[in-house]
Amino acid sequence: MTYEAAQHAFLLATYVPRRLTVAGLRYGAGRLVTLPEVTSVPEGRMVDVPGRGRMFVVDVPGPTPDAPTVVLLHGLATTAYLSWFAALGAVAEHYRVVTFDLRWHGRGLRGESFRVTDCADDVAAVLDHLGIDQAIIAGYSLGGAVAQETWHRHPEKVSGLVLCSTSGSWAVDRGERLFFPALGAAITPLSRLAVAAVERRSASLPDLPSFDTSDLAAWGLAELRSTSGWTTPHVMAELGRFDSSSWIGDVNVPTAVVVTERDGAIPAARQRALAAAVPGSIELSSPGGHASLFLDHERWGLVFLDALERVAAQLPASGRLAG
Repeated sequence: MTYEAAQHAFLLATYVPRRLTVAGLRYGAGRLVTLPEVTSVPEGRMVDVPGRGRMFVVDVPGPTPDAPTVVLLHGLATTAYLSWFAALGAVAEHYRVVTFDLRWHGRGLRGESFRVTDCADDVAAVLDHLGIDQAIIAGYSLGGAVAQETWHRHPEKVSGLVLCSTSGSWAVDRGERLFFPALGAAITPLSRLAVAAVERRSASLPDLPSFDTSDLAAWGLAELRSTSGWTTPHVMAELGRFDSSSWIGDVNVPTAVVVTERDGAIPAARQRALAAAVPGSIELSSPGGHASLFLDHERWGLVFLDALERVAAQLPASGRLAG
């Protein structure tokens, strides 16, 4: 792989995903699709997690003290709010909800590198800090990889999994097996610049995010920009290294996989392959694309709530939904 090819891979990884995300938000703002009608979101706070650091965490009490806990993990180049703002209220009607910005995203942890394994350890540390023994871990795209890895590294903390628009591996076909190593080769010499850029972006943010319902698209763009553009290629390179195929068949907790049928980022066939690899998993389908959680939320949200309910129904009696 030549240096020029690696550099081209870096530029693609940096430019294309953010341009697509911005285009998607503007697409919705242009009323070609209807953005979710959300007037408020639960407030979060900055939390000092022992052994990890300072991060933005949202912790919403459940309807009853014994309601199951759901951890919501966001996608690449977004934040906890940007990925989950439309779902938080509905999920909190039935569950205690915890969500936070993953490292290198928004107000998440910084660090010298981005690793899915570190993110999984962060999940376990947040649960420990909040005094939560176990939770259903629900992840979207990148968050789905982190959810899988959380079970792998900390199975005692995971009561169930809901894996949305995600895969057990990103480097599958020949082009991807060439692309991801090239991307890694391109960004490795630039790691110090990336770490510094992530630090600067994080330091420039106010302590807490705002939620402006007067212009949802503008708020979404501001929330998107809270994550440094340097994050995207580094996270993509890490996803190229992620592969759960050797252990995903050992998952022994209730699991649902939500497949987005028209997904242009992670083909539906790969999502189904993940569902097939998890013993006893439940596969559910949503008709939209990869950004369905906010650009097609009315349909996707119902499927997601169904997935959570089906997983919660398989928990021991003390962890099931009330009523």
